[in-house]
Amino acid sequence: MSIGITGTGVYVPYYYIKRETIGRQWDAKGAKGERSLCNADEDSVTMAAEAAINCLAGQDREAVDGLYFASTTAPYAEKSHASILAKVCDLADSCQIADFLASTRAGVSAVKAAYSAVKAGMCKNVLVTSADQRNGYPKSQLEQMFGDAGAALMVGTQDVVASIEAFETVNVEIHDAWRNIKDDYVRTGESRFVKSKGYTYALVRALKQLMASQSLTPDDVTKLILPSTSAKDHLGVAKALGISPEKVQDPLLTNIGDCGTAQPLLLLAAALDEAKPGDLILWSAYGSGAEAVLLKVTEHVEHLRNKGLIHKYLSTRHELTGYPRFLSFRGLIEAEPGEPYKINPSGSLYWREQNCILSLHGSKCKKCGQIMFPINRVCYSCHSKDEYEEVRLYEREFKLFTYSIDRLAGRSDDPMIGQAVAEDSQGTRIYMLITDFQESDIKVGMNLEFSFRKMHNLGDFVNYYWKLRPVRRGEE
Repeated sequence: MSIGITGTGVYVPYYYIKRETIGRQWDAKGAKGERSLCNADEDSVTMAAEAAINCLAGQDREAVDGLYFASTTAPYAEKSHASILAKVCDLADSCQIADFLASTRAGVSAVKAAYSAVKAGMCKNVLVTSADQRNGYPKSQLEQMFGDAGAALMVGTQDVVASIEAFETVNVEIHDAWRNIKDDYVRTGESRFVKSKGYTYALVRALKQLMASQSLTPDDVTKLILPSTSAKDHLGVAKALGISPEKVQDPLLTNIGDCGTAQPLLLLAAALDEAKPGDLILWSAYGSGAEAVLLKVTEHVEHLRNKGLIHKYLSTRHELTGYPRFLSFRGLIEAEPGEPYKINPSGSLYWREQNCILSLHGSKCKKCGQIMFPINRVCYSCHSKDEYEEVRLYEREFKLFTYSIDRLAGRSDDPMIGQAVAEDSQGTRIYMLITDFQESDIKVGMNLEFSFRKMHNLGDFVNYYWKLRPVRRGEE
């Protein structure tokens, strides 16, 4: 039985900032390119949700019986994030869930755990989703080189795109990069020490052990995927392995950045976009040691969904030109508070309405077929009572029916709020806020898509909900 990757999903936020913009604030030269960054209403959970939903497109959700979440920047210190994501993805309550946290190799560790769960027969299909939004100290290299993104992989046995052939692990106890529980910024050790005794040592050793165990020569390797925080460090690892630079996967540092736990998964998705049957891929992750995985691409890669999705996201971005807004969006400086929400959240109400709030379910009347949102016990078309079934709305196509723009209602660092009524082909209408847009983008009749977002933190817990946005991941 072949076990491996059966699907991929990615997410790159709407905003990016040029590194020269960051460097200029400190009278320094910025690094080449730009880095991606979350909107003010995003976090690691929302990015992981979008990547996971992309990965699930066209798949039978009833066949997905596991979901693992990996991040170093999960919003809760104590609470399962995988449970939130399983509900957002509309998976069964019996779905096996787990959170993999605190290490940048947690994403690949989660894939290994998913492989083991499938091999043991505990699960048939496990969705592994990951995201990070790490902060480097102002003026530091990491501030420029980090980037925000999400990525997801499906692990199973049906229509395997890349079979998992072998693993190797090397653990290194070293203070290379760490963040204490109340820290805003990632701390790092002395760069030469960290590189030689941590990054390079662990990756080279793990990959050499993997190649030796499988009797592989550098010529046998089609693609080498290495995590990286700089434009050159990963090339040094490739040189030590005897693998030519042409075989090294572009780490996407120039236009996205180092996105922590999501980086290895994102790079594998990018590599599979161009892979051919028979290719051998060496895949790795780093974080207080290294994970190395050997993958063999199968004929099913020709039918891989979501090909080119990274490019779609990169081609629909908007530049953030102000460094203060960059810091404010990340919660590192406080702008003047905006108008507070008037309704206090209720944990019991949030639980009771979770199918609407998290899974975006509406009700479909069994008698007349009318679809309503939120879920209504009484059909407002034929007036039948409790004669409905729940339907998931975020996969349906909606167009903008009408909208308004308020330039004073939002945060002081992002004051414009868009409010929309959207309509699908059957006349179902839904009211929501709009996100990730410029006023010039908005036109009645345009296609919209749903995006899972963070609303506020009242009640000392994160209140998530859905918003609409101009199309980024599909066809306009």
